[in-house]
Amino acid sequence: MVHVTERAKEVLLEKKRSANINDPEVGLRLAHSPGGGLALFADRMKAGDQVVKHKDSTVLLVDTELSELVLAGRTVDCTQSGEKTALVLTAPGSRAPGQR
Repeated sequence: MVHVTERAKEVLLEKKRSANINDPEVGLRLAHSPGGGLALFADRMKAGDQVVKHKDSTVLLVDTELSELVLAGRTVDCTQSGEKTALVLTAPGSRAPGQR
């Protein structure tokens, strides 16, 4: 299971809003991208998904395989660089770069 900080939930909600995703049941799915990394895309909940809600809106969806095999014990957090905010995955016991 992946953990999500309150800051990251706010960032995910803002990403939904900026993409004009107004349906509270549509979230951003974290999935493998064609380039081998991870990416976010709009999607609806599927059976077995880990669902993260914030302010009565689905903000993150993660399928069971990704949650258990790749993200187990990790935390979705965010970092700030100037005016840009980026989502990051941190390992158990570590903090996002630039965080105290």
